[in-house]
Amino acid sequence: MNRLLQVLTITLVSCLLVGSLAAELTRFEILTREPFADGQKFGSVGEYERIKGRVYYELDPELPQNQNVVDLKLAPRNKAGRVELSADLLILAPKDLSKGNGALLYDVNNRGNLTALRMLNFASGGNDPQTQKQAGDGFLMREGFTYVSSGWDGELLPGSSRLSLVPPVIQQPITGKVRCEIVPGKDTTRTVVNWANHGSYRPTAQGLKEATLTHRLLASHPRVPIPRSEWKLHVTEVDSDSPAQLPKVELEYPAGLKKLQIYELIYEAQDPVVMGTGFTAVRDLVSALKQGTGEGNPLLVEGKPVIERAHSFGVSQSGRFLREMMYWGFNEDEAGQRVFEGIIPHVSGSGMGSFNHRFAQPTRHAGQHDHHDYPPDRFPFAYAAQKDPLSGLTEGILTRAEASGTAPLVMHTQSSSEYWNRSGSLSHTDPLGTTDVALPENVRIYIIGGTQHGPSRFTTEKGDGQTAPNPADYKPFLRALLLSLDNWAKEGTAPPASVYPKISEGTLVSWTQNATGFPQIPGIRYPGVIQQPSYLDFGPRWQKERIVDLQPPLPRGDYRVLVPRSGPDGNELGCLSAPEVAVPVATYASWRLRSENGPAANQLYSLSGSYIPFPLTKAEREQRGDPRASVEERYGTLEAYLEQLAAQCETYEKAGYLLQEDRERILQTQRERVAPLFVKINAKAESSEQGK
Repeated sequence: MNRLLQVLTITLVSCLLVGSLAAELTRFEILTREPFADGQKFGSVGEYERIKGRVYYELDPELPQNQNVVDLKLAPRNKAGRVELSADLLILAPKDLSKGNGALLYDVNNRGNLTALRMLNFASGGNDPQTQKQAGDGFLMREGFTYVSSGWDGELLPGSSRLSLVPPVIQQPITGKVRCEIVPGKDTTRTVVNWANHGSYRPTAQGLKEATLTHRLLASHPRVPIPRSEWKLHVTEVDSDSPAQLPKVELEYPAGLKKLQIYELIYEAQDPVVMGTGFTAVRDLVSALKQGTGEGNPLLVEGKPVIERAHSFGVSQSGRFLREMMYWGFNEDEAGQRVFEGIIPHVSGSGMGSFNHRFAQPTRHAGQHDHHDYPPDRFPFAYAAQKDPLSGLTEGILTRAEASGTAPLVMHTQSSSEYWNRSGSLSHTDPLGTTDVALPENVRIYIIGGTQHGPSRFTTEKGDGQTAPNPADYKPFLRALLLSLDNWAKEGTAPPASVYPKISEGTLVSWTQNATGFPQIPGIRYPGVIQQPSYLDFGPRWQKERIVDLQPPLPRGDYRVLVPRSGPDGNELGCLSAPEVAVPVATYASWRLRSENGPAANQLYSLSGSYIPFPLTKAEREQRGDPRASVEERYGTLEAYLEQLAAQCETYEKAGYLLQEDRERILQTQRERVAPLFVKINAKAESSEQGK
């Protein structure tokens, strides 16, 4: 009897506990609810609604699930002992919620800007989607997904319908050094010290007086101080009524800030916000939509939630956000439940971010030329736990999630450009690049060969680079993989096999030209640089408290990055090559160099790849001394080229990497791009005949 009473008591307490913990998102404030895309019907799902508003949260700083939010316990609390915050909200949901597929896709917006509709729907873009053009081809809607995005970034300035977070502010006399690297896109005398549309931490009076500014041409060069009397800082309050709104801070240097040169501002700042609540804001919103909690929840039918599964898609900064969200264990909500069933960190490389430390700056990244010594590229890099010989730590991206039983299914997708620009190989090797790392059963990696960070429009113009940018498109793969991810979560059906280059197979090698086997193409300079991160020492309080004491940090050794080996035409091996790269008319390189004579000469053109056309004819190839077979020799006719391309698409379809509906799109795009080449080939042949 006593045992039965004990069980009943535990059960009752557990139910009450779950109920109380489910209140972390307290309220939905719906401001507009109207037809999306002019009332267009999307297949059998029908019309969609556009729901906009705000969400309000309360966090219990004492709960185990909130312990990894840096400085949360220093934030002010309400009468219930909780910390309050709020965020913007956007939902695109079936008008008849019962017709959805039961899955939510959370778009981790990039610096407040929506990405998933552009990537997955081939839509026109914009942060306030309303029109049919902004719905693109309606892929997500036709498949029945409920699309959600919300504010998570607390450093944004208002404007352009960017989704932002109002994080808690530490209203205590806390100061710290803030470092702002400024790399102007053009010659100027005045610029923001953070990225455009981003606020910066308020300088203290002493910080304004004693701030330092240095200058260097390249990241490897010594920092040269610029006298304090030669420049000014301008601080503009954007919203004086909101202590959480960071001001706009600008640097004025009358002598001139030069294009692509590196300026580094360091000053004492005050009033840090609890930036790590960006993770809990995403966690608690998605949890509430799945569990049906939160006053005014808009995704209920007869009081019950319609969302059965939740996935998240993040591009670049947003992909790094997802990796760090998993790293800190925030895929477990306050009730101990899994938040996301699946995640797709896209083009994140091996990085995380500046998301969860005192005076965090989420927009900061890590690159070869600029921002080389910021926190994003740091251990752990891989999903499985391993030991870091430089820091001595043993952990992986999913270590905490695995311990709590809340690890998601992961599809890590990236362009091959991430190997050069974002230390991409470290996501699947050991930190020193000596061995492949086995992937956990819940992780897949797909490296889309011959593509750059974001596909370029098709052009042969070089701009500030030594080559034209890379137009190869990875987006069709993402659509097929999303459906596989959802089916993996729903039915347990294994997705297509991972595809990525490996040390053990000889397809992942050192980045020198001798090692990669990249051909000697006339007029093409091979890179002499790559983004290779260091183990950075941010000071004694960094590892345990996430407080930076050293600005700039001190490098204490280098990690080692590798790149895919090249085939005889310069295209990469061991990758899931984009169809146009698998059946090429050019070398689609993962790197691109800045102009030889301009600023940052011969440095990597950040996040970009190269389009290096093949010779058109055998005669042209021989005249140039180009080692790559010509378009004429490879295919002969446009029809033969399109037949090979169609066969490649069909192979990808059968393997699950491509949807049938995207085949014709790819064929049509390539027909338009390649047809002019065969017109030229035929014209040359006719001219040659007439010459005879």
